[in-house]
Amino acid sequence: MLPATKAVPKEMLPIVDRPAIQWIVEECVASGIELVVIISGRYKGSIQDHFDVSYEVEDVLERAQRSELLNRIAQLPNMVDIVSVRQHRPLGLGHAVLTARPIVGDDEPFAVLLPDDLIDSTPPATKQLVDIHAETGGGAFALVEVEPENAHRYGIVTGERVGDRRYLCTSMVEKPAPGTAPSNLAIAGRYVLPGKIFDHIANTPKGAGGEIQLTDALVKLIKTDAMYGAVLDGRRYDTGSPGGWLEANIGYAMKRPALREQVLAMVRSHTSAA
Repeated sequence: MLPATKAVPKEMLPIVDRPAIQWIVEECVASGIELVVIISGRYKGSIQDHFDVSYEVEDVLERAQRSELLNRIAQLPNMVDIVSVRQHRPLGLGHAVLTARPIVGDDEPFAVLLPDDLIDSTPPATKQLVDIHAETGGGAFALVEVEPENAHRYGIVTGERVGDRRYLCTSMVEKPAPGTAPSNLAIAGRYVLPGKIFDHIANTPKGAGGEIQLTDALVKLIKTDAMYGAVLDGRRYDTGSPGGWLEANIGYAMKRPALREQVLAMVRSHTSAA
């Protein structure tokens, strides 16, 4: 997404009228999560600022009697308890998750949501995984079926089918070499994990891309604990690429009655011109 993300965190790029990270936090709230831990790095202070009180903006809106906009801003700090943890070096997703250990602890399951992946679904994607954990006692993660030529971009899973679009995971590999993927089932940025995963991450060496991969730690976990992958109800958008970001904006805008006809008119005008 460069150069757009040179100075603006990609998590803050707007999807219609709110940044991607807000859609993620709203999914957490709708899934019953009471504490959100945001793993951030340098130059990403705007993420924390977004969920803080903005006295100046609120004062301007109040003076202008823009009550609807004021309500949208004022509710952000009260959505959920949010804690921020700094990942000092970008050492991989596994390492990022590990930085939350002092807050999350080892005794309770927790969810991991990647803001590159927006999943528009009812119930929310994370809630679907929470329900799988409640039903089975095992961990869970979201799956998406990908084209074979794109499998090398994902963590790929194989497993025993145990229900409608649900699999008991038997193996997984992070970003397999092109043409070597064992299936077309890719992990799609949502997990519910047991606290014991932290020990596995702490003992996981660098893997694909020279990073500490969460997938490599999960390979160790599934030797002793059940992990279920599920192709969830809903539509996934990969906002980490320009095309996916644009598609997400169109998809979410189309759900707004006030924007739907405007979007359709724009698309018609551009396609007719082409």
